[in-house]
Amino acid sequence: MSKYKPPNLGSEGTMSKSILTKREKQVFDLLVLNNTTQQIASKLSISEKTVRNHISNVMQKLGVKGRAAAVVELLKLKELSL
Repeated sequence: MSKYKPPNLGSEGTMSKSILTKREKQVFDLLVLNNTTQQIASKLSISEKTVRNHISNVMQKLGVKGRAAAVVELLKLKELSL
């Protein structure tokens, strides 16, 4: 039987858990700065395919189609800032 663990709360009593992994956040931070897939891959020392996979995973989590829609949703959720 597993023990219940209460959610981590931030200083304002809000949930502090991000829907993005650390790497997904890095990818989208670079994406909103108008970096290409190739530039993101180079800056993070990962393959372009891995960058596309991270973007695809986030789009799936959010239930959106397209990078732009993912960025809009992440901005609304305050996962990203401009």
